[in-house]
Amino acid sequence: MLNVEELKFNADGLIPAIVIDTETKQVLMMAYMNEESLRVSMEEGRTCFWSRSRKELWRKGETSGNVQKIVSIAADCDADTLLVEVDKSGPACHTGAESCFFQPIYAGETTAGFQYEDLFEMLRGRKANPKEGSYTTYLFEKGLDKILKKVGEETTEVILAAKDRDKANTVYEIGDLMYHCMVLMIESGIELDDIRREMASRHVIDRKVKQEKMVE
Repeated sequence: MLNVEELKFNADGLIPAIVIDTETKQVLMMAYMNEESLRVSMEEGRTCFWSRSRKELWRKGETSGNVQKIVSIAADCDADTLLVEVDKSGPACHTGAESCFFQPIYAGETTAGFQYEDLFEMLRGRKANPKEGSYTTYLFEKGLDKILKKVGEETTEVILAAKDRDKANTVYEIGDLMYHCMVLMIESGIELDDIRREMASRHVIDRKVKQEKMVE
């Protein structure tokens, strides 16, 4: 295991730290650490950076509450850049976006795989910046009652398709339901991380129950 003393800090005593989500592997942000902030990060188990503008330590989430609990820290082959894997609580960006990297500059011909996070951010964008002719914008403009009505309708469609044993149609209707549920989440101020934490807590409970049964 590499020692902190073996890392290559730049002339200002800083080293770039790329932060990624431990679950989605999404790049969340890039900040700088000095030796002190790195040691604080490891001691406290949460990200602490060096603010180049304020010239002081900066604990992520100190004011916003969007804390990043550290899962692991690794150095690259040259030991001059850090990769910090975190379990985050809330958005990484000060704008409220999940990731600081949300402004496209170039898109190649190869398309990236589907990500729920990308869809969620697109839907959030429709609420923040309404687009004429957009169905999503229409739902947000109509408000909670309309959104709830659509969730109810799509739930019924899923039930009917599943009852008919029509797999293709069931998949299609579940897709519609998930979309409308995401719209509802944004309207209600619910984040994807809220759902992840809820599901993770259930998984832990289930595992504990299984262990208890094995003991019996």
